[in-house]
Amino acid sequence: MQLPPPACPPAAEVRPWQGSGPLLLVPTPAPAGDGLGLDYRDQLKPTASGWPRRDHWCVWVEPVRNTGPAAIWEQRWHQAVLSAIATWQQHLPITLVSDPQQAQVQVERRRPPLLNKRASNGRAVLQLHQVQRGQGWELEPQVSVLISPGQAQRAIEATSLHELGHAFGLWGHSTQAGDVMSVHAGPNPTLQLSPRDRASLLWLQQQPALHQAEPSAPSP
Repeated sequence: MQLPPPACPPAAEVRPWQGSGPLLLVPTPAPAGDGLGLDYRDQLKPTASGWPRRDHWCVWVEPVRNTGPAAIWEQRWHQAVLSAIATWQQHLPITLVSDPQQAQVQVERRRPPLLNKRASNGRAVLQLHQVQRGQGWELEPQVSVLISPGQAQRAIEATSLHELGHAFGLWGHSTQAGDVMSVHAGPNPTLQLSPRDRASLLWLQQQPALHQAEPSAPSP
């Protein structure tokens, strides 16, 4: 008998961890690769508080809001993002939620702002928050994912698949084409995880998660 997925209770209170803004991944010695090139664990980076991974993720996706003729474009964006999430759901427990306060990952329909004068179609930004859900506090990765609607539907799905990989803890890039987390997009959208993607994710899920947090004293 398959158990139902864990609930996604809304956050009763959220506090920034260590008062930080968008988190910069700390430069730490890279873990050794598998020696066979079957994964890219040596390209992944933890935070100062550990690996930003979870056994179960709650994800909010910006809903279709337009009811006029332009709704078809929002629907195509929404469908492409949901397809990318469904691909990750083959390898991770993920629950879609209707309230962003329930989510560790929030996916928004907008083009990311320029970064270092460079444009991009997608971006994932990681923060760590102390979050009270139910009776206890947890140190949670909170990720904002921006996906531009100004792409073909298959490109939106490929961009979503890549940025969601970051959101689910793969903070790094593969150097090989054909991997979802490749640093360079190929001529054709990559819409399925490669064996190296799956092996890297499996390795990540076996690493210690973020350190548990007690509530910090409120600022004066």
